[in-house]
Amino acid sequence: MEDKLKIKISIADRVYPLTIQPSQEEGLRKAAKKIEAMIKQFEQSYAVRDKQDVLAMCALQFAAQTEQKDIDNSSEMIKAEEKLRSLNELLQSHLAS
Repeated sequence: MEDKLKIKISIADRVYPLTIQPSQEEGLRKAAKKIEAMIKQFEQSYAVRDKQDVLAMCALQFAAQTEQKDIDNSSEMIKAEEKLRSLNELLQSHLAS
C-alpha cells in the first residue's frame, strides 16, 4: 500500500495543503499550473480584479471543456458504431451468399 504524500498547491494566491496518493501529484500540479495560467489570462484580458470572479470563470471554462469532450466522444462513438454495423451487415450478406 502506498504511503500518502503531503503537498501544497498554490491557486489564486492561496496555498492549499493536500494529502494525496503519490500517483496523483503530477496531475494535481499540472492542473494548478493550468488554473494559474488561465487566471492570468482572464485578469489580463478582462481586467477582473475579484479573484472569486476569475475562479468562477476558470471553473466554467474547465467544465465546458470537459462537457465538450464528452459530446465529441459520444459523437465519435455513434459514428464508430454505425460503421461497425455497416461492416457487420456487409459481412453477413457475404457469408449468406
